[in-house]
Amino acid sequence: MKKIELEIIALSDSNSSANSYAIVLGEKLGNRRLPVIIGAFEAQAIAIELEKMKPARPLTHDLFKNFADAFGLRLEEVVISDLREGIFYSLLHCRNGQDIKDIDARTSDALALAVRFNCPIYTYDHILDTGGIVFDNETEGQEPAEESVKEVPVPRRKKGFDAKTDEELEKMISEALQQEDYEKAAQIRDELERRKSS
Repeated sequence: MKKIELEIIALSDSNSSANSYAIVLGEKLGNRRLPVIIGAFEAQAIAIELEKMKPARPLTHDLFKNFADAFGLRLEEVVISDLREGIFYSLLHCRNGQDIKDIDARTSDALALAVRFNCPIYTYDHILDTGGIVFDNETEGQEPAEESVKEVPVPRRKKGFDAKTDEELEKMISEALQQEDYEKAAQIRDELERRKSS
């Protein structure tokens, strides 16, 4: 079967499940989109890497990458290989010298690792046909805004942020990262971005 390359288009709240997020993968050479529901932890792990935020201590997916790097393992690609009863199944295509292994993984974890290893993400036609969405004529051909790739909705920002200066917020974001309070760091980041765009 021919593999179809995907890219991360957006990450947003899931309308179908509470405390879940939807990561939207887009066909690189087409107009089909594949929405995948993931948990809050994995959404946060993906968002932190997309935003190039540096946590004070490694997250689980960072630890996996550090471990792989230390032993010369390379994640070459992620393949969303199956869709059964609404659940996506994925394989990590890994290499250690000449030795190649496919390792079963939850799709949310596979995507969090793909952004860390900067490796391609693939799927197959039948999965896009079954679980995908085709853009309508109005949106077809339009490239998603660069910001949408990094957009990660977080709980409403605290009112106290409005009273803070940009410098105070920058200091607060550093403190939040040192304390591993990534939710607060994301809220502060969103407030700073809101100010820049207004």
